[in-house]
Amino acid sequence: MSVLGGLLRAGATFCQSAGTLLQTARTISTGVCCQIRMHAIPQPKKVDRWTEKSSMFGVYDNIGILGDFKAHPKDLIIAPCWLKGFRGNELQRLIRKKKMVGDRMMTLDRHNLEKRIRFLYRRLNRYGKHR
Repeated sequence: MSVLGGLLRAGATFCQSAGTLLQTARTISTGVCCQIRMHAIPQPKKVDRWTEKSSMFGVYDNIGILGDFKAHPKDLIIAPCWLKGFRGNELQRLIRKKKMVGDRMMTLDRHNLEKRIRFLYRRLNRYGKHR
């Protein structure tokens, strides 16, 4: 019986010493506290489904069916001629603009356009993806 009592006392002191070690280990902190407190379920966000962009989505999809496939939706876009159906970066867009309407531009506008093209060309050659 005394052996069992001694083992129990030894186990209790071991557990107490382990508990104090754990408590001291837990008091050391880096100063960052990241407790997430949720007091209530968050309210769902109110989303406007009828914004101008979403309401006009697919508006030209039926042109081929109703118009006997004569008009492309690209032809119905109201925009400058160098932008219709164009996909590319700013440098490509400005070069395209210079080719299409450069001879009809005012001198100051054309000068600013050429300055921007020179800047973007140098930047592309120095820091572009191809490097």
